[in-house]
Amino acid sequence: MSRRCELTGIGPMVGHSVSHSNIKTKRRFLPSLKTVKVASDALGQTFSLRISNAALRTLDYKGGLDAFIVKARDEKLSTAAQRIKRQVKAKLAEQQAS
Repeated sequence: MSRRCELTGIGPMVGHSVSHSNIKTKRRFLPSLKTVKVASDALGQTFSLRISNAALRTLDYKGGLDAFIVKARDEKLSTAAQRIKRQVKAKLAEQQAS
């Protein structure tokens, strides 16, 4: 399982550990990921996604999964999230038409 957020695409970054004597050694900064069940209001079901804690806070701020995922760029979303996005867009278009 990759260490990448399914909604924001955040992955590991590379940097240095710097000692007191200023010796630099390579290290990895891993994202803080959590497996969370997120509910979609439009579809009426929950999805289990592996997202970062920052993305979880962003979901709360934006007003839920549907509002966030419709505006998200496809390049940043995982394949599972892209599938959810297509379903949500279709359901919202269907509701607008009727």
